[in-house]
Amino acid sequence: MIHLEDKFTFKVAPNDLLTIGEFLVDMISNEYGEESQGDGYTRFPGGSPSNIAINASKLGIRSQMVSAVGKDGLGTYLTKHLEAAGMNTDGIQRVDAATSLVVLTKSQATPIPIIYRDADFRLTYDAKLEQFLQQSKVVHFSCWPISREPSRRVIERVMEEAKKMGLLIGFDPNYHRMIWEPDEDGVEYVKSIIPKVDIVKPSEDDAERLFGKANPFKQIDRFLYLGAGLVIMTLGEQGAIVSNGNETISFPTMATEVVDTTGAGDAFWSGFYAALLQDYTVREALKLGFAVSAYKLKRLGAVVDLPKLESIKAQFGL
Repeated sequence: MIHLEDKFTFKVAPNDLLTIGEFLVDMISNEYGEESQGDGYTRFPGGSPSNIAINASKLGIRSQMVSAVGKDGLGTYLTKHLEAAGMNTDGIQRVDAATSLVVLTKSQATPIPIIYRDADFRLTYDAKLEQFLQQSKVVHFSCWPISREPSRRVIERVMEEAKKMGLLIGFDPNYHRMIWEPDEDGVEYVKSIIPKVDIVKPSEDDAERLFGKANPFKQIDRFLYLGAGLVIMTLGEQGAIVSNGNETISFPTMATEVVDTTGAGDAFWSGFYAALLQDYTVREALKLGFAVSAYKLKRLGAVVDLPKLESIKAQFGL
């Protein structure tokens, strides 16, 4: 069980956080409204693993990502974006497929994506991934890489090896039916992953897609029943509820202005991991995660110019 007053003791390693999975191009509409009403879109680098890794690096920890992109112009655009952010690109696998693309309508609520997938799930477990795993303290992934082969086999092996190495494993159960094969029951597979990880952060929408409608406390119980060590359920403007099965605590939102919700969950993960890796308690790390998310919500795009974690802490009076 993960207690809220715990501080994690991590092994000595040259890297702090390893994120694995999709690296995408987000095309976000220039105007609010239905997708059919937009006059144009702006290109942004996207994908949860890249968002989290870049944000975490800006917040002051060492991060590395492993993803697959195409041998095309969009793949080059994404790789150059990483380089510009000062990130190591050795984990970016260039494959013979089109770089994956997500089209989003700018929204003050949860955006509904239109997804075009090809390169992102063609990830392989290579020597670089093995090396990065051995050299890290925390590993993170979402539903994207487990939704298709061969990246699913990669994540299964990553979880197995991470457990042996004593890494902390975080999982974003952001289930979307549209990213799974039409004939597969993705819900049951996602449920099978829950007991193999340490921390999960579902949104209300994620939980509803996995379990059906219910109040947040009932949804949290369902994740705990499946074996989650710590459940962080985000509730939008209502804040969040966190439970380890013994303690259940509500956290109010810190957001005072919402410009764009894209990447808000990734910003939380970044702040949360950065704090845990800088010797904050779980409770303190949760607050800092919510603060980083609130900072991002004021700005357009999945990745924004974040200051160091201590600056965020000071700005939000934590």
